[in-house]
Amino acid sequence: MPQPDAAYRERLLPGPGGWSAALAFAVILGIALWPVDEVLSYATAGIALVVLVGLLWWTSPVVAVAPGTDGTPHLRAGRAVIPTSLLRDVTVLDREAMTHELGPGLDARAYVCLRAWARTGVRVEVDDPADPTPYWLVSTRHAPALAAAITASARSASA
Repeated sequence: MPQPDAAYRERLLPGPGGWSAALAFAVILGIALWPVDEVLSYATAGIALVVLVGLLWWTSPVVAVAPGTDGTPHLRAGRAVIPTSLLRDVTVLDREAMTHELGPGLDARAYVCLRAWARTGVRVEVDDPADPTPYWLVSTRHAPALAAAITASARSASA
């Protein structure tokens, strides 16, 4: 049976600075090998760029609100997955609020899916007596959209 499309899906890819750093590293590597051999420097720079772009893509977590394998809606943040029926209050965090939540406001038991280049996020309370995690902090570039998707999904799951 085909799975319905995700209510929300975002891959937390690096911003322009991250991609520029990968390109700069590949160029510097090529320049460093230029005195050895011109072909070797081009090949090494090209391979390094492909590998770095692949690593940046592969290590970027996906944040999604979508049906799981059992058909019930889930929140996925990186490798962690939780049914939205176990989620309660969702708070949109701007840059300053996210900084506070990650600093003095952080509970060490919280699950954190953080990427420094996505400076906004959401805080989602977990309502599961069997789970010691009190809440999730999830980085996102589109915090209001993610919060709306989680809220709508949690309401439909509890109905």
